[in-house]
Amino acid sequence: MTDLEQSPTQNGETDDRRDDRGYEVQHYISGKRVASRSGRTTAIFNPAIGAPAGRVHLASDDEVNAAVAAAKAAFPAWSAQPPLSRARVMFRFLELIQARRNDLAKLIVAEHGKVFSDAQGEVARAIDVIEFATGIPQLLKGEYTEQISRGMDAYSIRQPLGVCAGITPFNFPAMVPMWMAPIAIATGNTFVLKPSERDPSPSLMIAELLKEAGLPDGVFNVVQGDKTAVDALLVHPDVEAISFVGSTPIAEYIYRTGTAHGKRVQALGGAKNHMVIMPDADIEQCCDALMGAAYGSAGERCMAISVAVAVGDIGDELVAKLKDRVKTIKVAEGNTPDAEMGPVVTAAAKQRIESLIATGVTEKATLVVDGRNLKVKDYENGFFCGGSLFDNVTPEMTIYKEEIFGPVLCVVRAPDLKTAVEIIENNEYGNGVAIYTRDGGVAREFTRNINVGMVGVNVPLPVPMAFNSFGGWKKSLFGDQHVYGPEGVRFYTRHKAVMTRWPDSIAKGAEFAFPQMK
Repeated sequence: MTDLEQSPTQNGETDDRRDDRGYEVQHYISGKRVASRSGRTTAIFNPAIGAPAGRVHLASDDEVNAAVAAAKAAFPAWSAQPPLSRARVMFRFLELIQARRNDLAKLIVAEHGKVFSDAQGEVARAIDVIEFATGIPQLLKGEYTEQISRGMDAYSIRQPLGVCAGITPFNFPAMVPMWMAPIAIATGNTFVLKPSERDPSPSLMIAELLKEAGLPDGVFNVVQGDKTAVDALLVHPDVEAISFVGSTPIAEYIYRTGTAHGKRVQALGGAKNHMVIMPDADIEQCCDALMGAAYGSAGERCMAISVAVAVGDIGDELVAKLKDRVKTIKVAEGNTPDAEMGPVVTAAAKQRIESLIATGVTEKATLVVDGRNLKVKDYENGFFCGGSLFDNVTPEMTIYKEEIFGPVLCVVRAPDLKTAVEIIENNEYGNGVAIYTRDGGVAREFTRNINVGMVGVNVPLPVPMAFNSFGGWKKSLFGDQHVYGPEGVRFYTRHKAVMTRWPDSIAKGAEFAFPQMK
């Protein structure tokens, strides 16, 4: 359902609860680490060495029920705190996570595999959202209208929902939980996080830093687990809202199941992001952008550019320049100082990526650079894939239609911008898109009319800052509101309208007609 996971202690050292299977990662409920009663665990792999490094406990209904009960019990007192008090906890959390940012990044490298500089960038973007959440007193201000009728005033307020849950993916084990939890907590809710089981340690570090910042026990809880934990959260009567990031089939399942049980749901799904390269584009800038956007984090990003749409006659030059650069990507273990790309997260992911490359060859796409069967010195058993580059890909091919989620870039040729737009519009996903051009008129029309949620003009990864909001369209999002930013505040709160009038301004006698403002 999602994906598997080291457990830091509060001082950043590895937890000493060990056996011959390595370290253990437990749940975090009401301010304490808690083991699974069922004894169910699964392996946490170090992707660079291709071997288990530890075990993560998998929740049963018992642990989910305990976490939700802790969150429910903590909600009345936490929601009654003034927004400024909640903001002060966020300020302390911000200070602590800034001081420990490299420790958090190292956990990400160890369990996800991305290179250290990329993990640092992930933590930085998580910090952005915490910074946004510190402004919650301003963000929760309502509206007031005096004298809407004689002797009557009206105002609006936003109030928290109750217990909220987040189900987050392996590819951003620190950033995506921080898209959700700081805003949910700052607005007065309590929270249960179900992180990926592939890289769970960052979740416990976050939990312990929140406690150190002064967050009361029960306000933030973590249940490790698989589909059992997810399904328990989706149907739990005390969970008011669910946030999810992952693949489209699971996002749709989360949305349908959660809403069928009366919950507010935002479920972000998959992507097939395109970059349109116009004939007037700066070819060197395009290549720089594609190298980072397609191959950064081994392509395991929902905002990765996986399709380059070369318009007109620029395709030959683009492919020729990319070919040499893709071949020289420095693939290494994530802590290697000059590493540009680390392993993919699991052996199954590597197998799937390489199988799709083989399918692309079978379907007659031109494999310009073949990244299969890569071996990294001293890490021969690691889950490494080299960068791959396809040319002459068409929308009918499997490698175009499926979200590969690996270091594979497909080049599609289009005779003109109209055709390029049609290709993008016919794709089922609508997460992110970019266009590279020097023509402002072309860029403006493309931006206004493209049916995609996030658009970059000469920006390859148009990921909004924390004070905006993140989310796609079409099958990239199920639900009405995007995550973090102003939309996040709206998702985690309810609007309440209040009208007031006092006895000395109320006319005598009953009124049986529908009330009118006079």
